[in-house]
Amino acid sequence: MTDFEATRAMFDLPEGMIYLDGNSLGPLPRAAAARVAACVTEEWGGMLVTGWNRAGWMEMPRRLGDRIGRLIGAEPGTVVLGDTLSIKVFQALAAACEMRPGRRVILSDSGNFPSDLYMAEGICRMLGDRELRLVAPEEVEGAITDEVAAVMVTEVDYRTGRRHDMAAITRRAHEAGALAIWDLAHSAGALPVRVADEGADFAVGCTYKYLNSGPGGPAFIYVAPLHGERAVPALSGWLGHAAPFAFDLAYRPGRGVERMRVGTPPVIQMAALDAALDVWDSVDLVRLRTRSLELTDLFIAEVETRCPELALATPREHERRGSQVSFRHPEGYPIMQALIARGVIGDFRAPDILRFGFTPLYIGPEEVVRAAAILSEVMEGRLWDREDYRQRAAVT
Repeated sequence: MTDFEATRAMFDLPEGMIYLDGNSLGPLPRAAAARVAACVTEEWGGMLVTGWNRAGWMEMPRRLGDRIGRLIGAEPGTVVLGDTLSIKVFQALAAACEMRPGRRVILSDSGNFPSDLYMAEGICRMLGDRELRLVAPEEVEGAITDEVAAVMVTEVDYRTGRRHDMAAITRRAHEAGALAIWDLAHSAGALPVRVADEGADFAVGCTYKYLNSGPGGPAFIYVAPLHGERAVPALSGWLGHAAPFAFDLAYRPGRGVERMRVGTPPVIQMAALDAALDVWDSVDLVRLRTRSLELTDLFIAEVETRCPELALATPREHERRGSQVSFRHPEGYPIMQALIARGVIGDFRAPDILRFGFTPLYIGPEEVVRAAAILSEVMEGRLWDREDYRQRAAVT
């Protein structure tokens, strides 16, 4: 049984703040600062360049990949860390297109994160004979035809929290001869994921949300063992070479997922992630999911009772919901700014979404009820109706 009081004590959260934005940026694990400091002073400072061998820096992307692999249901040795999520999306898409040369369509949905779609658009322009086809989220499975090379879907919609059925969509993709690419940005660390059992061909994700690696934390990529020696990386980076320190002039891809490494690993950021992943050693993902659904159910009930003018955008059905709750309102942006000013941290997603993330590792029922009460005060008193709350910041 996971002890959520114990996991809560492992995070450094500001006093009095109700933090419902871990689906955007996870809070600081208490152990991370010391781990990063040791990496900087003892490893970088004391070992200098010898740290690549002595401190194990070169192996970090693979070692941490296996730690994340446990959280997403991946086989050992099939996940590697490094670079950004957009780069990992590009790698997976480019490899999938090359593996299905006779097919022109990349299929995705209109609820997908824009950056993923931008990467797909770029590949279509680069190849010249590909099409990015978008359908409504609920139409993805039915739109998979023999024209489709790859289906690229974010499992949990970043705006609404709607959850796709990974098993069903992947099965349909394979029936049609297509490959399935899953973005786990809002899944990894939020709910049990089973990329191996459900047949994903590729999966990608970031670590700075539910995995708490800090702003700009590295992304990960999963390549199914079936494709480990067949997926050709379009970004043929030095560290994806079979023997980087042979300094060959011609590229030879590394073994399996190692070929998906590109540039020098961000060692200091990975040190923070290493400490953050220690939290998960005591967490049962099934229990985490149960608690997440309890908290999101509670928040939905409280807000709908107290704030009838807000419209629920998140599915009520458990199997279709991630670990966030979103409500719609035409004045969503100033409402969120009023909440933030009162210590309830969520975020806003255009055009009208108030988004709240629920992380049982450090959020409990008391905070959920209190957050709903503060939201009610903001709505009843129209406390959001101030000019300064309407001024858009760079990050919403």
